[in-house]
Amino acid sequence: MARFLGLSCAGSGMVLSEKVNQLMEWASKRSVIRMNGDKFRRLVKAPPRNYSVIVMFTALQPHRQCVVCKQADEEYQILANSWRYSSAFTNKIFFAMVDFDEGSDVFQMLNMNSAPTFINFPAKGKPKRGDTYELQVRGFAAEQLARWVADRTDVHIRVIRPPNYAGPLMLGLLLAVIGGLVYLRGSNLDFLYNKTGWAFAALCFVLAMTSGQMWNHIRGPPYAHKNPHTGQVSYIHGSSQAQFVAETHIVLLFNGGVTLGMVLLHEAATSDMDVGKRKIMCIAGIGLVVLFFSWLLSVFRSKYHGYPYSFLMS
Repeated sequence: MARFLGLSCAGSGMVLSEKVNQLMEWASKRSVIRMNGDKFRRLVKAPPRNYSVIVMFTALQPHRQCVVCKQADEEYQILANSWRYSSAFTNKIFFAMVDFDEGSDVFQMLNMNSAPTFINFPAKGKPKRGDTYELQVRGFAAEQLARWVADRTDVHIRVIRPPNYAGPLMLGLLLAVIGGLVYLRGSNLDFLYNKTGWAFAALCFVLAMTSGQMWNHIRGPPYAHKNPHTGQVSYIHGSSQAQFVAETHIVLLFNGGVTLGMVLLHEAATSDMDVGKRKIMCIAGIGLVVLFFSWLLSVFRSKYHGYPYSFLMS
């Protein structure tokens, strides 16, 4: 009996070492290992395994028209590269990908009907509820994925992004424009004291922040969501805990419409124009406020289910 058990353990260890060596070889060539059904069953599902595998289930082929999949893939590649080229890289965890067109049988095996989806297959046991990443809530930014990976595997990855020169270039352009204005109008700097200009700039900043642009920058949510079964595109997220990028643009537009209506009402009440024009401005202002505020409230009701109040639109 003892000899039988020893042979069994030796055989399992050999198989495990082969699997680890194979994964390490593939990981040395590309940070995200592409898998089909056969590779997935042999290296992820089948025991023995002393390593965790983070798998992204996706649909990247152009005919699938999955824009979110491409966006999520870019962040996933950043995360995997950060791990592969870090000094802490070990064979404790690997990053893999299963594309629907290369492994549709895997999707069927897991009863999966949406993409992208991230699942952690732990070193021991089957994936638990927390091993499926909450994409709609947390977004697919590499930093958010890294926090989830650390929570599920105790592997902490410092995300290193490729240099992005868009910010410095925009700052340099802004400084150049300001410098050019000062140079051209050096003798007359009254434009710097223009209240309307500063008020407009401040208003644009406030509208951008209140619409959720900072949340998008931190969480990296998808622009919208396309139902893989019906093809219907959703621009408003159905949960109060998340949002789409398109949703922030819609909210910004609605807030801007309400603001414009209030400005027209103020001008109608304080300007020196003739009464006819002031009446037109007043009616237009009331119409804008009523219309866009009603739309804002309808968006709020769609996200906070059970909210009892509405205005013009249900």
